[in-house]
Amino acid sequence: MIHGAGDVGWYWHSVEDALRARGHDTVAPDLPCDDDSAGLPEYADTVVEAVGDRTDLIVVAQSLGGFTAPLVCDRVTVKLLVLVAPMIPAPAEAPANYWAHTRYGQEARDHYDDTIALFYQDVPPELAAEALKRTRGQSEARMGEASPLRAWPDVPTRVLICRDDRLLPTVFQRRVARERLGITPDEIDGGHTPALSRPRELTDRLEAYAAEQGLLGDRDEPAASRRPGGGTPSR
Repeated sequence: MIHGAGDVGWYWHSVEDALRARGHDTVAPDLPCDDDSAGLPEYADTVVEAVGDRTDLIVVAQSLGGFTAPLVCDRVTVKLLVLVAPMIPAPAEAPANYWAHTRYGQEARDHYDDTIALFYQDVPPELAAEALKRTRGQSEARMGEASPLRAWPDVPTRVLICRDDRLLPTVFQRRVARERLGITPDEIDGGHTPALSRPRELTDRLEAYAAEQGLLGDRDEPAASRRPGGGTPSR
């Protein structure tokens, strides 16, 4: 599970708890996003190292994590890629160029100067405050570098967008997903950070996607017996 810009793996904690309660293994590393010496290759290194020898993998990425996720899919065997409220990169695109390349500035949208209003408007206040305390500065030092991505990985891909996303509005997200991946995204209610505002609904969606790929195994088994080696995917 790959977090977005200036964030930490904690962002996924409620979804991780829900998935683990259902018998899944999860890993959500902290990317070196505040390190000026780190770029997309180092972000991918961090995820690959965290994955270790896990198998039956589903990679889930949020926001800027969409730039790291396909690089991970090029390096480890992945059964399914799920992009949540994502930035969807084109091959060799630098993250800093994403906004101009996708014509983001031409989209009609409201503007918010307050971080909570933009990212956490539907997150419980105490959780939003905790998220703000945990955020880190996103280094821009290497965001102008071209991504090592040469082509979208040959992995089943789903895009899940949020109807109330104030950063990446639905009209924008639908267009970019169609233009870049030929995908019509699925939609849920909520803002840009659904792992905090709607963890149960997001968890249900992830399991539904896994089931579509035949990755869940026998759901009648006790949760404790459903492990990555026994047919239940890691995320």
